[in-house]
Amino acid sequence: MAEAHLTQPELPDIITILAHKFPDNIFLKFLYSWENVIYSLIIVAALTLLTYFSTRKLNLIPGRLQNALETLAGGLDDFVCGILGSAGRRYTPFLGTLFLYILFMNLSGLIPFLKPSTSSWSTTLALAICVFFYVQYSAMKKLGFLGYLDHLAGKPRGILGFSIILPVMMLLLHVLSELIKPISLSLRLRSNIWGDDVLLAVLANFGIAGLPLLFFNTLIAILTAVVQAVVFCLLSTIYFAIFLLEEEQTQPGG
Repeated sequence: MAEAHLTQPELPDIITILAHKFPDNIFLKFLYSWENVIYSLIIVAALTLLTYFSTRKLNLIPGRLQNALETLAGGLDDFVCGILGSAGRRYTPFLGTLFLYILFMNLSGLIPFLKPSTSSWSTTLALAICVFFYVQYSAMKKLGFLGYLDHLAGKPRGILGFSIILPVMMLLLHVLSELIKPISLSLRLRSNIWGDDVLLAVLANFGIAGLPLLFFNTLIAILTAVVQAVVFCLLSTIYFAIFLLEEEQTQPGG
């Protein structure tokens, strides 16, 4: 695994450069082993500082930074509530934070000597697992445990001899489907960001001759970073909707 990591084309980041420069340094080896976590924590720190400085002195007439963040927060709320309805506002903080976190990690790879943590499956899988557990928790809280299982069993029910067999089969299929979702969600994000990272690294090795292609693909990488953050957030919101909205529609008067 380590050898593949060393030979994989990638844009140079500061931890990798130092680890290769001083291969016997134990501390740098430790940083190199956890570089994806470290770079993701850098994004956490950056978002924390940005939030702190933009909200420490809230004004009735907002400044540029406060106005930009309020506009962004309003847009994210409209996005989530547009899918989940007004009740979905309770999920806006989670989904909005998820979007910003992924977006900043995606874009961080375009900053010299940084690396996008989302190019690693360990990072994207961890994010997808968080979504998975929060969705299941929210579904159980709203439907109750038996209602949650009833939802997974599917509707309408079978008839006669199939009345027991069909719900059991549907339950197993839905459980399997739920378990597959975080894998597909994480691989989609990781593969796109990793692919852009590798492509930019290859083009950078062409030197001056590759500058036009490098510039063009950098623009594509920025677009990809935004689109993939939106897609991850959109699919996560839809996962909530599958449980929360479908059940409301089956209730009387829904």
